[in-house]
Amino acid sequence: MNAQVLPLRRPNGLRVLDVCCGAGGLSMGYYLAGFDVVGVDIRPQPNYPFPFVQADGIKYTAEHGHTFDLVHASWPCERYATVTKWRGNPDDHPDLIAPGRDAMEATGRPWVIENVPETATAGLLRPDYLLCGTQFALSVRRHRVFETSWGGGGDLVPPCWHRKGLLAFEHKNERAYADAMGCTWMTNREARKAVPPAYSHFIAAQFLVLEGRTAA
Repeated sequence: MNAQVLPLRRPNGLRVLDVCCGAGGLSMGYYLAGFDVVGVDIRPQPNYPFPFVQADGIKYTAEHGHTFDLVHASWPCERYATVTKWRGNPDDHPDLIAPGRDAMEATGRPWVIENVPETATAGLLRPDYLLCGTQFALSVRRHRVFETSWGGGGDLVPPCWHRKGLLAFEHKNERAYADAMGCTWMTNREARKAVPPAYSHFIAAQFLVLEGRTAA
């Protein structure tokens, strides 16, 4: 999929702000669910496929979040990820979940926070949804936790199925892993931090049901 030629979808008339959007894996899921998406990241994102603002995520949320129908944030995960303990120092990375949540709640809009499972284990995020690629027939094992302002519920997803043949996240196989996630427009490096669009498409469907709308 070319990021400049977006797939067809049925717009739902709602806008979502994707904070710390990276190259847009989760943004794509919201787009496919019908949302108009605006991404914000503190770093340039040349391959991001939707309208983009380079800015501090917390500040932008505080100033503009109230103008959107839904606010999503994937605050940097390096501080909480187990791999950082193996390869670096967690204290070298910002702790943005609590201040980020405060900024999102202050918008008065529904919100979603996504992060690595370690944040739930540490009590930093409430695991309203725990998603894995195998639940969406993707050939990747990639767990992510979602905390939502509505507290979860809605449709159930099947349990993880960590079958043989799943692609492992390793640098020598990055392109295949990125493509298996559905992040085909990203570079290999961008895809290292990406989350499959299927996850946010599912989260969006839960939100739309709560809003009394039909998911795309």
